[in-house]
Amino acid sequence: MANYYTDNPALKHHLQHPLMEKIVELKERNYTDADKYDYAPLDFADAMDSYDRVLDIVGEICGTKIVDNAESVDHEGPVCEGGRVTYAAGTRDNLDTCRKAGLMGMAMPRRLGGLNFPITPYIMAADIVSRADAGFENLWGLQDCAETIYEFGSEDQKQRFIPRACEGATMSMDLTEPDAGSDLQSVMLKATEQPDGTWRLNGVKRFITNGDSDIHLVLARSEEGTKDGRGLSMFIYDKRDGGVNVRRIENKMGIKGSPTCELVFKNAKAELCGSRRLGLIKYVMALMNGARLGIAAQSVGISERAYREALAYAKDRKQFGKAIIEFPAVYEILAVMKAKLEASRSLLYETSRFVDMYKLYEDISKERALTPEERKEMKHYSRLADACTPMVKGMGSEYCNQNAYDAIQIHGGSGFMKDYACERVYRDARITSIYEGTTQLQVVAAIRHVTTGTYLSLMKEYEAREVKESLQPMRKRLQAMMERYEKAVEAVTSVKDQAYGDFMARRLVEMAGVTIMSWLLLDDANRNDDFVATANVYLNLAESEVARHAEFIDSFKIEELADYKAE
Repeated sequence: MANYYTDNPALKHHLQHPLMEKIVELKERNYTDADKYDYAPLDFADAMDSYDRVLDIVGEICGTKIVDNAESVDHEGPVCEGGRVTYAAGTRDNLDTCRKAGLMGMAMPRRLGGLNFPITPYIMAADIVSRADAGFENLWGLQDCAETIYEFGSEDQKQRFIPRACEGATMSMDLTEPDAGSDLQSVMLKATEQPDGTWRLNGVKRFITNGDSDIHLVLARSEEGTKDGRGLSMFIYDKRDGGVNVRRIENKMGIKGSPTCELVFKNAKAELCGSRRLGLIKYVMALMNGARLGIAAQSVGISERAYREALAYAKDRKQFGKAIIEFPAVYEILAVMKAKLEASRSLLYETSRFVDMYKLYEDISKERALTPEERKEMKHYSRLADACTPMVKGMGSEYCNQNAYDAIQIHGGSGFMKDYACERVYRDARITSIYEGTTQLQVVAAIRHVTTGTYLSLMKEYEAREVKESLQPMRKRLQAMMERYEKAVEAVTSVKDQAYGDFMARRLVEMAGVTIMSWLLLDDANRNDDFVATANVYLNLAESEVARHAEFIDSFKIEELADYKAE
């Protein structure tokens, strides 16, 4: 029987990171819940055992039930009739299994029906689910919308909506519209306040993942006469109140089990979440950061599936009297696939730990005043989370697409056929670099951390760590990469030309990304010998990428920009 957690030692390696002890201590408030709940941990070892056991359950469900349903779900898909969505039979089976196993609302507090898990093991579960079926992860993973209600909703809203999510109520975030995709400031769905304090929503939303969910978070224009983000607020809509119908389900390339809907709001009753005017400025930004981390986890899970499909086929397929994995042209592809997979996974869990740390301090600050040292730590991790989230979403999704492409290539003509899972994996992968902000938008979010030095400071933190003598040559190569990156940043920023800086932004962000991921893999190799070979393969790749971008920047003349604008 397959288990997608226990068959992947890299997951336990990342779960056992040294920072987890502090994360768990903060999450458990020094384990005070043990006095109230018999399933709450008594200490760090007990908490880690709990995460391990739950992830084992996730791994078993994914390695049997969800992966077994994936093909039929892809063929059947959801259907829309009478303004309502019916999931594919396999999707309904998956949701029922996850509900019965208590896997909904994992990161929510125990008092609201959750398991009180930190974000890191929750993201690990998302990684595992995505390996089994990326489309199902979009349904299961949207339970994270409950985090927004927990952070910004009233106590009454928390008590009414979060326990439902923990029991299995589905959720969605209704942001985009026909004329407002990435430009959410253009959202025009109208919210009108009623005399009794409730609101009514009217308008259309498009490209809404799981759009016929039980509980919706809706971005709407609450302020008459406004046209920018300052006129937008966040609302909670309960499907039981009626007023929202699904006009259609989009006919998509991939992730077909996840219904992407166009919604029509007709005088739909809703309630304000948080304060007016902060819908986009504060709440959606927090919601999107969580969603981007989720897509990064989805990307890693798809990468894992692509790599394993390619590896199994290469071992089994015989050509010219031997398995094709014995040919250098094939084993090089596989080695690079694994290196990209492990690099993106290392950055994923580093980022999730940063998010855990700052969010935990934020949560504690609602209960008591933070000490100056705690406040300083919160700001430090908040900045790192803000820097690494667009990087891991952008680069992780690109690696996911590259690995899915290479999995097809290793399968040859067979990979083009629906008989093999890699064909579905390839279609599922494509959306990861588009939704929740395209790779290009992730560069826009990340570039300020290049110019302000956040990434360089993080690299220097990694450089200061002790490493084994056997890994010193790798460390020296990384130091040389850092120096080249630093010079490239200086070369671009010294020009003082906005258009030129924007043009070079992608190159600088990618240089920072591959260097940071190389440092992380070196740290993995320092803690676990199993990562040494992969760290070396990735370092070879990263060095070539840094050199390529540095050479382009060094040789590029600013007047050449005109050539790129020519039609």
